Order: sequence, then C-alpha cells, then structure tokens
Amino acid sequence: MEQKWTHVDASGNAVMVDVSEKAVTSRAAAASGRIAMSRECFAMVAEGRAKKGDVLGVAQVAGIMAAKRTSDLIPLCHRLNLTGTEVTFRLLPEDCSIEAVCTVKCSGKTGVEMEALTGVSTALLTVYDMCKAVDKRMVIADIHLLEKHGGKSGDFTFEDGET
Repeated sequence: MEQKWTHVDASGNAVMVDVSEKAVTSRAAAASGRIAMSRECFAMVAEGRAKKGDVLGVAQVAGIMAAKRTSDLIPLCHRLNLTGTEVTFRLLPEDCSIEAVCTVKCSGKTGVEMEALTGVSTALLTVYDMCKAVDKRMVIADIHLLEKHGGKSGDFTFEDGET
C-alpha cells in the first residue's frame, strides 16, 4: 500500500491538513533529548554556578514557551490551545549530560507531537546558549518522540532500539 502524504496535495503542493471534520479529543505527547557537555560545564550547571543564571530554570521556561508557539515555527502545524506543558530535566553525571523531557496536553482535533518535540529542542538549545561561553563542544542528540496518546492513529510508545 502506497503512503499518502498528508501535507502534500495531488499536485505536490504543501497544504495544511484540514481537521475541521475531526472530533475534539484528549491528546498528549512527550518527547526527550540530551545535551552532553564537558565535566567543567556539567558541574557548573549542576551546582548552579552559571554566570547567566539558573540554566535549567530558564531552559524550562523556554521549552514551555516554544511548545506554545510551535505553529509560528513549523509552517504546516495547526495552532493549538494547550492545556498543559511541562519540561523536566535529569542530570546524568556518568556521561556529563542532561536529559530533557517535554510533555504536552490539549483537547483538540490534532496531536501535540510537534509541540513536545519543539519544546524539548528549545529547552536544550537554551542550555547550549547559556553555557556556550564555557563549552562550545556541547552536543545535542537523541531528540525523539517518547509517546503520544489520542487521535485517529491511537497510542504510540517509543521502544529502545526502534528507529
């Protein structure tokens, strides 16, 4: 069976999917990613010694703000009225990295996967921005959808090893 692309019309033009006939349902999604850094930089963040201030606090707010503005950044995304957004961090001292997770919820006609991915990406970019004076070799990696719930396609959970 041939895949039908939802954001392309029969002539190959980009289109925003028409969701006007879809029912409003509860939607949720979570995405994660990591940023690896030098031991010095990791200690600075973990101990709250960054010259620019509370790195993870600022990154948390940036991720939430970005999730709310996803449709301004991704051209074919619908504007959604989010009912909840959370960004959390887990410090991983064994490899001097920080894992970020963004969870987003709404009641709507389309999913919130892009909002979760945008939120986690922006949170990690904010960590980079606030720490780049100490470590320009930081690496942002492994940004991916962890799970989604609701909608026509049903639930999805990322399993380790799947790509």
